[in-house]
Amino acid sequence: MAKLKEMDLPIEGMHCASCVLSLNKTFEKVEGVESVDADLASNKLHLTVNPKKLPFDEIETLVKNLGFELHTDEVTLKLNGMHCASCVMNVENFLIRLDGIFDVKADLTSQTARINYDKTKVTVKDMEEVINSLGFEVLGIDGQLEINEDEIYKNDLKDKRNRIIVGFAASAVLMALMYIHWHPFGLSMGITSLIISILPFLYVSLPTLKAGFNGLVHKNLNMDVMYSMGITVAYISSILGTFNIVLDHSFMFYETAIMLPSFLLIGRYLEAKAKKKTSDSIRELIGLQPTAATLIELDSNGNIVSQKEVNIKEIQIGDILLVRPGDKIPVDGEVIGGHSYVDESMINGEPIPKAKRDGEEVFAGTINQDGVLHIKAKKIGSKTVLSNIIRLVEKAQSSRPPVQKLANTAVSYFIPTILTIAVVVFLLWYFVFDSTLLFALTTLISILVVACPCALGLATPTAVTVGVGRAAEFGILIKNGDTLENAGKIDVAAFDKTGTITEGQPEVDDVICYGISENELVELAASVEKNSNHPIAKAIVRKASDMNLELIRTSSFENITGKGLKAQVNDKDILAGNKKLLESQDIEIPQSVLEEYGRLEDLSKTIILIGVDREIKGILSLSDKIKANSKRTIEELHKMGIETYMLTGDNKKTASTVASAVGIDNVCAGVLPENKLDIVKNLQKEDKTVLFVGDGINDAPALTQANIGVAMGNGTDIAMESGDIVVMEGDLENVVAAVQFSKKVMTRIKENLFWAFAYNVILIPLAAGALYAGFGIMFMPEWSALAMALSSVTVISLSLALKGYVPAIKKETKS
Repeated sequence: MAKLKEMDLPIEGMHCASCVLSLNKTFEKVEGVESVDADLASNKLHLTVNPKKLPFDEIETLVKNLGFELHTDEVTLKLNGMHCASCVMNVENFLIRLDGIFDVKADLTSQTARINYDKTKVTVKDMEEVINSLGFEVLGIDGQLEINEDEIYKNDLKDKRNRIIVGFAASAVLMALMYIHWHPFGLSMGITSLIISILPFLYVSLPTLKAGFNGLVHKNLNMDVMYSMGITVAYISSILGTFNIVLDHSFMFYETAIMLPSFLLIGRYLEAKAKKKTSDSIRELIGLQPTAATLIELDSNGNIVSQKEVNIKEIQIGDILLVRPGDKIPVDGEVIGGHSYVDESMINGEPIPKAKRDGEEVFAGTINQDGVLHIKAKKIGSKTVLSNIIRLVEKAQSSRPPVQKLANTAVSYFIPTILTIAVVVFLLWYFVFDSTLLFALTTLISILVVACPCALGLATPTAVTVGVGRAAEFGILIKNGDTLENAGKIDVAAFDKTGTITEGQPEVDDVICYGISENELVELAASVEKNSNHPIAKAIVRKASDMNLELIRTSSFENITGKGLKAQVNDKDILAGNKKLLESQDIEIPQSVLEEYGRLEDLSKTIILIGVDREIKGILSLSDKIKANSKRTIEELHKMGIETYMLTGDNKKTASTVASAVGIDNVCAGVLPENKLDIVKNLQKEDKTVLFVGDGINDAPALTQANIGVAMGNGTDIAMESGDIVVMEGDLENVVAAVQFSKKVMTRIKENLFWAFAYNVILIPLAAGALYAGFGIMFMPEWSALAMALSSVTVISLSLALKGYVPAIKKETKS
């Protein structure tokens, strides 16, 4: 039976007895929960759980779905020395035993351990002691300690390279001895080989032997224990053969004993280089963060009074900064002076620079192209959009899709199984098939060396790291491993309308004039509308701005609720509103105007009638334009066999018009946010996997309930916490691209797992002597070591191929 874990989890949002009852009733029904007690006084949830049946991630999701927040302390430690799946499992298994630690996720590719804990019960120092005792090194807290990762990486490669050179040089000398029969000072070849090999053997094997010893001390059978056994058996057998103790001179294979750790180091050398490439995406994102800025003071006329170069950490909210052409924008802020184009591709994946002028928002890490900008700092440090993206990508890269459980289960049984196979094969060859002791020992050593779960351990994290990082380059933030796996199972895609299928803000479509010029009509209407903050008013003012019209001062302004606006412009009485407004003022509407009004109304447009001195002079029609790529997105989803829904609070007529225009199958109009949640639940009750796409704020309940929630971001208001996927800039095509990315990563993970298993399935029988009986071919221990290295390199190389992946919908867009 798995060991139970007791947790005291801090809960935010409990405020009455019914909250306590809700938590207790929910968790009592969950498999893996042995006991539950929600305490209102301390705001804590006391749980005793079986971590194998109920992972911490699922506890977090359950609490969130009940409307509460789980607030634990979190730290990410930067480690050095993890090199296989068993290393990861050791870090996790030993840390989780500490009282006060709720969850541990060690990541092989980033060499980190992300830990959720209670700082009143356990300290970071306690964690460091456990990790160091396992033979790994804690470099510090990720993000807080100035760690020169490149220097550590270079030193590590240099150390491995030096040991490899010494190992193969010594092996070459020892092999040469067998042919030249050199006997200095009358010493036998065995004694000579021992003297030549002992220092190189210790130097090359020491890291492996030390790690194996740590494993035995902690009663933990890991791969280093197996390697150490293979290396030690080979070397001790050679010594015994040298001195004719039990074994004879035929058992001397000093060169093999040194070649084994040398090949092992080659594998780890290649792994280290490849693993660094898998996390290049996050390093590139971090490299986008500027380190310095130009702080300026302006006078009342907007002229620069003073300026100085400052460290990015010195900037405060409200500071005015100068950004020259070619400079990185240092913070998230608002343009208060100047005009330029800004390359925001690292934020939204779009290659075309955006025009920026007064009032426009800009983001840290984006690059100013050709003009000088003055910006006011609004978000700094960890609050910027870029910092949020980095944090999300890092978290996603360390997450694991459920398929990883297969690899973890395999690794947990792998080492005992291999040890058993090695011993059984040794006994069979020696006692049953009557082979020589030398041959039986050779099979034992070969099996111990060839069987390595490194490739199994690397199969998932390397693919997730590269895939999630590559998706971020397209403005797609995939937040967890479950999303990657669920994306291939989607049955239904449901969309909010406003801001998702449509642009989210009305635009003037038609300007119809009666006895007045278009410019004069828009000028009069916008002059009145500028006094209102209504979205329709803002759209009309934008239209006037686009036409370069000067607005006129108004007087006697009046907002008539539900009807429109009334004001005087240049001594003219202006009305701007619906039919009810003009009817309330006893203004007759001509039949031709009513017919035009009806035509536009049938198109589900918003219609504003403009009256000048009690005469109708024109019509302005507005609509929330459908995004250019909405129809194509729906078409692509249909090609995948995915049913589509639109859930909107708008009226049925408008909703049906929009749905028909883009090809959506089902329409649910006039629904509130809670109704959207119910619709998603009902679809799930039909055993359908639901993807919901919304703006991430009003649609938060449905986004959370859906199997995959996709939050549409516009670069400034990104609902980072609402969805499983965040699509930057609201590009709807990226919903399809996110699904394609997820499927590609999952396919690559499965390919990696296949090859990881295939190497062992093929090579273990060879190492056990399967070809010896029929063909006289023996798979030597040094070949085993080389094959083991190649298995890891194969898996990492397949993952790295994802760096060049372009989703099909993006290829079609480019073409």
